[in-house]
Amino acid sequence: MNINQLIFRNLKKNLKNYYLYVFALVFSVALYFSFVTLQYSPALDGVKGSIKGGASIKAASVLLIAIVGIFLLYANSIFIKRRGKEIGLLQLIGMTKQKIARLLNAENFILYVTAMVIGIIAGFIGSKLMLMVLFKVTGVNAIANLHFSGMALLQTLIVFFIIYGLIMLRNRRFIKKQTILSLFRTTSSTEQRVKKISVFEIIIGVFGIVLISSGYYISSKLFTGSYTSMFELLLAMIYILASVIIGTFLFYKGSVSFIANIVRKRKNGYLAIHEVLSLSSIMFRLKSNALLLTIITTVSALAIGLLALSYISYYSAEKTAEQQIPAHFVMGSEKEAATFTRALSDKHIAYDQKQVKVIQAKFDAKKIMDSELKNMKNDPGVLTLPVISEKNAPNIHVENNEVILSGYSDLLKKFMPIQSSGDVKLLIKEPVDLKVMDMKKDYLISYNFTFGGLPVAVVSQHVFEQLDKQKDPKLQFENSQYNAVNIKDNKNLEQANRVFTSLKLSDKSMSQLASAQQQKQTIGLMMFVVGFLGLSFLVTSGCILYFKQMNESEEEQSSYTILRKLGFTEKDLLKGIRLKQLFNFGIPLIIGLLHSYFAVQSGWFLFGGELWTPMLIVMSIYTALYSVFGFLSVQYYKKVIKESL
Repeated sequence: MNINQLIFRNLKKNLKNYYLYVFALVFSVALYFSFVTLQYSPALDGVKGSIKGGASIKAASVLLIAIVGIFLLYANSIFIKRRGKEIGLLQLIGMTKQKIARLLNAENFILYVTAMVIGIIAGFIGSKLMLMVLFKVTGVNAIANLHFSGMALLQTLIVFFIIYGLIMLRNRRFIKKQTILSLFRTTSSTEQRVKKISVFEIIIGVFGIVLISSGYYISSKLFTGSYTSMFELLLAMIYILASVIIGTFLFYKGSVSFIANIVRKRKNGYLAIHEVLSLSSIMFRLKSNALLLTIITTVSALAIGLLALSYISYYSAEKTAEQQIPAHFVMGSEKEAATFTRALSDKHIAYDQKQVKVIQAKFDAKKIMDSELKNMKNDPGVLTLPVISEKNAPNIHVENNEVILSGYSDLLKKFMPIQSSGDVKLLIKEPVDLKVMDMKKDYLISYNFTFGGLPVAVVSQHVFEQLDKQKDPKLQFENSQYNAVNIKDNKNLEQANRVFTSLKLSDKSMSQLASAQQQKQTIGLMMFVVGFLGLSFLVTSGCILYFKQMNESEEEQSSYTILRKLGFTEKDLLKGIRLKQLFNFGIPLIIGLLHSYFAVQSGWFLFGGELWTPMLIVMSIYTALYSVFGFLSVQYYKKVIKESL
């Protein structure tokens, strides 16, 4: 057998056994080439200037290089160790280390070039799909055309040949350092095996759970007013990050084994075969991969958290626009309102117009404010709020001594907690004592009058007239009239929005539809980038865990042979294997989901008005895709068990 025959024989064997590695390599090339193709696509920056996506896609491609590079280097290290016996045999028959290194280089070169060709073709085709998805989430009406970029091809070739060069250097170093004897033991030495749970592991296991729990607790208090200064907030964030990451590492190092040991002791050592197969892996395998699992869990939590927050913003875009602009159109002045309504009439678009007088006034609100807010430097305990009459607030009625606060947002609740009942005083020349009757979520006027989110005080017509006579001119806006225009038939809303845009009115005139579209464009691009980066990490981390399970299954094949000879059926063994994979893939997934949940719930209100629906959608999709690798691992174990006899 000559060297060329040996190369192609090894390639055939590797493709048969490591098909998922080849798939991951093809996927990595395809995804990266698609991103770079988008970066150079004229459609991205040429759709009427609506998306400036080049910079974002470029930043994403750099992060993608890091994810793919680390993954391929790590995956290669697993496979080169698995081929230790083969390399040792080649040395025994007289091949030098340099010749073996050249043999591996030639194999990898053929594999890489083939994967890159397939990946580039797939990436070129996939770039159109990615562009369609991008246009969809950003609300851009444009045709997604295939665009081949020579620069994208060159950049992809450079990046992946650099990664190929690093892999070759690592393989050469591995072969140079190993002796023939050590090469025959590389597979068995890749996993740390521990015979007994020590007291130290129990201590660090409990400490890991305490660290994670404390990080979760502080994250839940992050924006509740417990930390008043920026320095305290920064220290809290640093502690959360450190405690959760270190706690996760200690959890894998000691907690998992400790909990599994408790389960085993409760059964007094009498374990069924499926419990033996699963508990042994949990107790003695996970701890040896603690650092790897910590990285996978942390980055998974980061990917899920960022995607959930971006989807919360995207999901809440229309609701946010309704909060900021509570009518279809809000006009900056009576003159602009007249211009717009005249244009609507010319187009035969029916509308309703509403004008509301808004007065800014100060309230002594010490009795309903949080204790920390009472000590504000400027006017302690005093709030400046917009005031309107009850006749302009639908479904609201108040007496002369009552007031209702409306438009109290979830974000404001976190930073300015106000009680829903209590006494306040309207500070005018003749102060008026009022009783807060309720706090409503309805937004009655645009955010231009509410300083970006303060509630609106609704008072009786009598009190409003009294305030109008005694108002402080220094507090009033230049235009104190809230002019709203609503389109009667929603079918005409887009046409009305085009009319509004064509008039080129001042920035004080706003469109609810245009605002929602603008937010979706900005947030949609971020969600697109984060989503595909998360997908790339999901696939690479899933592949790494799958490769580890391949190693374990082949190491344990001799044990399966003994168990089959003792009379245990394939069904008996697979029951334990399924439970084992549930833990191997489920524990990192569950911990990652918990990390992301506590991260999201601590500050989700900064991104939108809806938490559960978008967060659960993201987590469900991530869980479903992640479970695919667990299923593939079970199938590989099934193959190994069949071959054990």
